Amino acid sequence: MDSDPSQIPVEPIPFEQGLTHFAQSLRGRAKIVAIGSSSTVGHGNIKPYPERLLSFLQAGYPNARITMVNQGIGGQEAPVELQRFDTDVIAEKPDLVIWQVGTNAVWQSPNLDPPPPSFDETTSAIRDGLVKLRNQTQADIILMDLQYVPAVLTLAKKDKAIAMVEAISELARDAGVNVFRRFAFMKGLSEVEQVSFDRMVESADEHRLHDSDWATHRVAWAMKLAIVGGVDKARSSVAVPSRPSQAS
Repeated sequence: MDSDPSQIPVEPIPFEQGLTHFAQSLRGRAKIVAIGSSSTVGHGNIKPYPERLLSFLQAGYPNARITMVNQGIGGQEAPVELQRFDTDVIAEKPDLVIWQVGTNAVWQSPNLDPPPPSFDETTSAIRDGLVKLRNQTQADIILMDLQYVPAVLTLAKKDKAIAMVEAISELARDAGVNVFRRFAFMKGLSEVEQVSFDRMVESADEHRLHDSDWATHRVAWAMKLAIVGGVDKARSSVAVPSRPSQAS
């Protein structure tokens, strides 16, 4: 799903599902687990998005005790991350899980030893991971799709990147979970706000893959907006009991 932003600054596509469990947890202690690869754990000296997101949410919900567990490991993809779920996600008893997936299956060279997981292996692992999280946690789940950067927009990779974005969206829809549509959001930064890739990509990254400090900040802020919208949606969907009618 592409973004069609109607205003500047570009804002994220809203979540389709309310964050019901996370909204309830904000009355007391709320734990977020972020799992993924280098976009999650961070790259170089750039502060990663989970730590920034935590600060934004703590400021937005000052009466809640929100914590963040960053379980990112650079270079990993969904099949290996799924193997860590029991220890790194489920054991943490999260209220919200953010799973950043899909990039390395598209970007990494098939000549690596061992090679990266195939497209089908990656999507199968995402599907299995969503079932596992649904069955073994009460957490709300957010999938984060690919970054919109030159490394995945080459002639050799762009079609696969778009297919992965679409597959993640379909898997999320089938599982009834949300997607933070980073690909669409960053495409909006590029095409609507006219932000150059030189500003969006880490300057020292010769592969043109990793988000810059500026882009990481914008992505984290956009995630915060999407989460707040998901919390508001959950709270507004709570039925207000009607008063019994009075006999005349």
